[in-house]
Formats: sequence, structure tokens, C-alpha cells
Amino acid sequence: MDFDLQSVQEARDLARAGSIAAEKIATYTDELVDSILRSMVQAAKANAVKLARMAVEETGFGNVPSKTYKNHLASQVLYDFIKSMKTVGVIKEDPINRVIEIAEPVGLLMGITPSTNPTSTAIYKAMIAIKSRNAIVFAPHPAAKKCTLEAARLMCEAAVAAGAPQGIISCVSMPSMPATDELMKGADVKMILATGGPGMVKAAYSSGKPALGVGAGNSPAYIEKTANVQQAVKNIIASKTFDYGTICASEQSIIVEECNREAVIAELKKNGAYFMTAEETHKVCACLFKNGHVMNASFVGRAPQVIAEAAGIAIPADTKVLIGEQQGVGAGSPLSFEKLTTVLAFYTVKDWHEACKLSIELLQNGIGHTMSLHTEDENIVREFSVKPASRILVNTGSTQGGVGISTGLAPAFTLGCGSWGGSSVSENVTPEHLINIKKVAYGLKNCSTVAEDDPTFNYPELNNYTCGSSTASATSLDDVLANASSLEHEKLVQLASSLVLALAKGA
Repeated sequence: MDFDLQSVQEARDLARAGSIAAEKIATYTDELVDSILRSMVQAAKANAVKLARMAVEETGFGNVPSKTYKNHLASQVLYDFIKSMKTVGVIKEDPINRVIEIAEPVGLLMGITPSTNPTSTAIYKAMIAIKSRNAIVFAPHPAAKKCTLEAARLMCEAAVAAGAPQGIISCVSMPSMPATDELMKGADVKMILATGGPGMVKAAYSSGKPALGVGAGNSPAYIEKTANVQQAVKNIIASKTFDYGTICASEQSIIVEECNREAVIAELKKNGAYFMTAEETHKVCACLFKNGHVMNASFVGRAPQVIAEAAGIAIPADTKVLIGEQQGVGAGSPLSFEKLTTVLAFYTVKDWHEACKLSIELLQNGIGHTMSLHTEDENIVREFSVKPASRILVNTGSTQGGVGISTGLAPAFTLGCGSWGGSSVSENVTPEHLINIKKVAYGLKNCSTVAEDDPTFNYPELNNYTCGSSTASATSLDDVLANASSLEHEKLVQLASSLVLALAKGA
């Protein structure tokens, strides 16, 4: 059998088994679900380093320490955040309006995972799926299938050992476009969790079923004149070097003001940033991008030394990030686009007004995702809160802040971009996005007298009407026509109703 046919058959088999498992877990109690989650956390923590190594070895992206923390975030940190979340049975009661909200699972989920965060995304999606009493089948990125498959296997074994049904978590071992398409459009899958490239996310939204997907990021980091420059630079460097910039919320450009430009540059150099010349920037961009601003996958999540060597430029051995100054946005300024690696664009503006305008321009290439702001002025925070980004992060690294490591945001590896970025959600995706909420509502009013009992229902034009009928005086078509000449224009609606009634009576 051809590979694509085998992959499609495997996808169908996994989906059928997952659908059966979804029906079973739908009856589980909150206590049993929590027990399963704790077992999954233990397995994830025990294998966090192993999975990180597998991901780096298979994809070449990022580094082991950062990927280990990603796995930790997707398991222990996530569990601590969601463990008290109500996702089973009655989740809310309103005794005054007598409405009861009840959570019901969606069913079988399809999880699309990227090559940049292959194991952490699988752990995270498996965790939120189980918390919401859903099953999940993964369609891994072909470049990361081994590590994603292993992460899914470990999560499934831990879940089943704690009482989850067989087939509750699975992963396609022969990824192909036909297999992915089969899962997307198959009847067994009820919702799609898409994390990947724009094409894959668009396909998920075009599948004809509910989907939660994310758009590209292009986060600018504005260091305003009142900012603590030393701390701001430390946060940015820590953020951009985390897994070598593979998280889509990571900073893509730095914006400074003329008044703090030199202080920021000095601090960046002190913390391992290398400012490239115009010629060096051109060489690096020739390596990073192809077909304009499409990033070359060979340089995603790479150390600056790897990029510099490929570009033929010499940099200090302790360099942490490469920085190139840019004068514009869009064509002709390639560093103004998303760069999921250790390279940043650098801009200088006169004041916060220019920073506002520039931020909006930069966000057009990653609209709806994330931007960060370093300032001690709360008025500036308010001004920038209206920017077209779903996460406005203040005085923190964009990477750690966006995924909920250093902020109070929900720990997540699916970051919604709202309608700006073509996403159905604008927040970090949690188990609460994976449940149906049905409402039990008790009657509060007498239906037969609801109009009479409503003091705000006062329309004198209805004085000649009775509920459900026309005027009593208009009993024939002749009567209606006789009165028509004396009616004013605003009475035409009443006339039309009378005509209908008269005709209905056979006049």
C-alpha cells in the first residue's frame, strides 16, 4: 500500500478509537480527571529533559535547557493554573436569575503541532484536552514526528495508567497532508487545535468544523524614555535567547527613543548583543530569508554563531543576539518581519507618538499577536493598550510574558490573535475553550401576561389591536378600503395587517 494511503488509514483508525475514548471520558468525575492529570504531569516531568533532547536532535531548533522548561510549563505550571478550573458538570449557578451552567466536553480533538515547540505543544494540548474531558489525536509536523510521537505516547500511557480509556491520546506516526486532511474533515473529529504555519491554520479554519488557531507574530519591544533600561535589556535578551527565539511571541524588533538610544545600545552590547553593519545585516538577511521575507527553516531557532558563520561574518564568541538597524517597514527592510531566531531589528524614534505609529506598522506583519512595552509611565501603557495586539506586555520579556511564564496570563502554547489575525480567540487557549456550556433556565415570568406586566412596554399605536389579531373594526375588505383614504402614511403598516386579516376571512 502506498505511504499516503497507509497514513490515511492510520488516521482513520486513530480517530475511531479516539471517538470511542471521548464517549467514555465524557462520563468521568472531576476527581478522576484530576488524578489522570497528575499522572500525566509526573510522566512529563520525568521525561522533560529526554523529550527536549529529542526535539533538538530531530529538528535542530532551539536548545535543550529552554525546551526542558517548555515541557515543564506545559505540565506542572499548566496543571497548577488549571487544577481548580471548573470543567465538569455544574460550573456556575445564578440563584437570582435561576440559570445553571453545565459543562459538556466537545468530543475528539485534533491537535496540530509545530516543529518549533513539538513536545511542549503536545503535552500542553493533551493536558487541556483531558482537563475538559476530551480525547485528542495529534497530527505532528513531519520534521518533528519522532519527538511528538514520543510525547503523545508518554502522555497516553500515563493517562491510561490512571484510569483513562485506551486511545484517549494518540498521534499519527506517518504524517502526510492526506492524513491531516482526513482528520480535519473526518466525522469523528469535533474540533481542531491548530498550531503551525499560516497555511495549516487556514486549512483548519476552512475544514467546516470548529477550530482554534493562531496567526504569525511580529512583536515589537518599545523601550520608552522612562524605562529602567538595564532591566528592560535583560528581559529582552533573556526572552530572545529563550530556545533561540522559536516562540512566536518573542521580540522581533526593538524601538528606542533618541534620548535613550545610546544608553540602550550600550546596555545591549554589555549583555551580549552584536550590532551588525549595514553590509553584515545584508549578508545575514540573505541567509535568513528566501522569496522576500519567508524565513529559511535552516536558520529557525539557531544560535547567533551558526547564523554568522553561514553569512560569513565574524562575531564575538559570547554573542547572544544579532541586531541590525532598520529605517523602514516592509519590502526593503527584511528584518521588519518575523524572525524565529536570535536576530532583532533596531529602530530609533523621536518620541512615543512615533513609537505608536511604528508599532502599528510592524504589527501589520503579525497583527493581533503580541507587543511589549518597557516604561514607568502608566499613561503610556494606556496609550499603547489600544494597539492591534492581543497581548500588551509591560516590563517583561515578550516570550516569557506571552506564554504565561512571567505574567498572570494562562500558560499556553496556542496564543489567539483575535479577529485581527484571523483567529477565533484573542486569549491564551485553556480548557475552558474546549467545552460546550449548556444552560438550564427556569421560567421567571408568566408568558400569558408578559406584555401587560412589563411597565416599559408602552406603544399607543397598538391601542386598536389585540394580541395576535388585527383591529376588531376591520372585518371586511370593503371596510378596510372605505377607511383607507383617511389613513395617514404612518398608518400603512396597520392597514396592511388589516388587509391580510380580511383576506384570510374570505372577504
